[in-house]
Amino acid sequence: MIAVNIKENESIDKALKRFKKKFEKTGVLKELRARTAFEKPSVSRRNEIIRAAYRERMKGLENA
Repeated sequence: MIAVNIKENESIDKALKRFKKKFEKTGVLKELRARTAFEKPSVSRRNEIIRAAYRERMKGLENA
């Protein structure tokens, strides 16, 4: 369960933004979407390779 303590004189918008950030970090929504449809192991491996290549490309651009 995600708990967000609201600080004194803090707006609801800021607290909601912190809650959303924490929720996004947990990856619940991402996992839920992944479970809605079955993905073959070969497709998931291919997607992982594509993501890894993209991350490496971005890492190379940062250093250049």
